[in-house]
Amino acid sequence: MGIVDTYKLIDKYYADSPELRHVLVTHSEQVRDKALQICYAHPEWQVNKDFIAEAAMLHDIGIIYCYAPNIYCFGSHKYIEHGYLGAELLRNEGLPLHALVAERHTGSGITIEQVIREDLPIPVRDYVPVSLEERIICYADKFYSKSHLGEEIDINKIRQNIWKYGHDAILRWEQLEQEMDSSHPA
Repeated sequence: MGIVDTYKLIDKYYADSPELRHVLVTHSEQVRDKALQICYAHPEWQVNKDFIAEAAMLHDIGIIYCYAPNIYCFGSHKYIEHGYLGAELLRNEGLPLHALVAERHTGSGITIEQVIREDLPIPVRDYVPVSLEERIICYADKFYSKSHLGEEIDINKIRQNIWKYGHDAILRWEQLEQEMDSSHPA
């Protein structure tokens, strides 16, 4: 796997949306830095830090297609769709592993049962992070909001945010939390 110029790829799609580009890049840099901090806290993990840095920078690339005017998104899709839309974009760019991160980072993951039960406007399949790299980025992402750039979200607030998605979501979050906690090496 070669090194991906993530800023060049972001600019390919976001050059005409400077405000949204700023939101995406700022959030993604925060997530990247948190994900790498987790990696360095776990030297026993055999992970590709270059890939983690790239995938963290690109995990939200699909927001340009969604409607969330508070963060300068003026697309036509619902925000919940940004993961799979970003994944399609990244697959088309020849980045299938990066695409999996984009597809599986939302919440603590979205199960096929949740997609069906809540009639979510996304293709019916599992969106739960599988690889260690996917789990690291999914976890790191929850600490930063695109609507409050620069602020790290308190772990208790993250739990409250996840809880609204149900018992299964909070169990997945607690598993991520335990796995990522540097005092509990995986």
